[in-house]
Amino acid sequence: MNIAFDHMTLSQRVLFGTGKAVEHVTAAVEDLGARRLLLIHGTLNTQVVEAIAERTGVVHLIDEIVQHVPAANVAAATADAVAADADAVISIGGGSSTGLAKAVALRTGIPIIAVPTTFAGSEATDIWGITEGRRKNTGADPCVLPKVVVYDASLTSGLPRALAVASGLNAVAHAVDGLWAPRADPINRAFGTEGLRALVPGLRSLVANPDDIQAREQMLFGAYLAALAFASAGSGLHHKICHTLGGAFNLPHAEMHSILLPYVTDFNAPFARDAENRIVSALGCLSAAAGLNTLRNELGATPSLADIGLRETDIDNAAELALPLVPASNPRPVTLPDLRRIIRAAWAGEPILGAEQ
Repeated sequence: MNIAFDHMTLSQRVLFGTGKAVEHVTAAVEDLGARRLLLIHGTLNTQVVEAIAERTGVVHLIDEIVQHVPAANVAAATADAVAADADAVISIGGGSSTGLAKAVALRTGIPIIAVPTTFAGSEATDIWGITEGRRKNTGADPCVLPKVVVYDASLTSGLPRALAVASGLNAVAHAVDGLWAPRADPINRAFGTEGLRALVPGLRSLVANPDDIQAREQMLFGAYLAALAFASAGSGLHHKICHTLGGAFNLPHAEMHSILLPYVTDFNAPFARDAENRIVSALGCLSAAAGLNTLRNELGATPSLADIGLRETDIDNAAELALPLVPASNPRPVTLPDLRRIIRAAWAGEPILGAEQ
């Protein structure tokens, strides 16, 4: 069989080391030659935030982080960056912190140093998202790709168990959706496959022993690989539905991804055998969709979209909003009734046949 593809490799520096966040951020700031830094951070890891602020030229801090990156917050943060004459932005937190930093970079062009504290993976992509009204607009731009990513597994230790599980399954969704996304190719499939091989045992070890720092390191490594696959392949059917649900109904990001993934996989996998085989191999099961559903149950993840706030009366509207976003390259055609069935099944938390396997 002939091999032919067009792959884009994104360029960024990755500094990985447990307990070294302050040291690595300081080095990254020096390498960038930044002198006036905007620091965006969540509520956890305050000691690290303070240490970084003391050792670098932080001129303004933002700690109001809202999921799905509302346009009003972007406008305020951009105004703060301009007023402070910031020449770089540091984000410390989950995907929402990174997302706000990306939106600021999109508007100002200043570089990002990202310090993830979850397994969201946004730090490894050039994809931005801003929610205005009930619509989450997304796009890709080289300027939003962080110049440096600083991984420190100890910063994930404050994550509540449920959020750690949801965030880890969100990373799994990056790997899986990247297997059939519009620009899927052999290189990003390799990244996604290896990401799954790290994430699945890492998640199981983390739930069995939350103090297992090696499991957290494995999770960060797997999340990075999965995000590389997603960045290269683009948004597949799963992410298009999730972006619709998140923007229109303000559902929690990670939980939404962890709930929906087995149902999209159940729809696509029979028409994407290579993807099915890769997922099955990583999970050690007989069916990709059933295996993902079993993994969710095993980890104690939230079981349905109803549990995170989607109303049954919202299902038809969600399907209608998602339909225009469906990638033309999806492994099988997608109709409005198909989307209704997928979203309804995820809303109800319906069992997937063979989930015991």
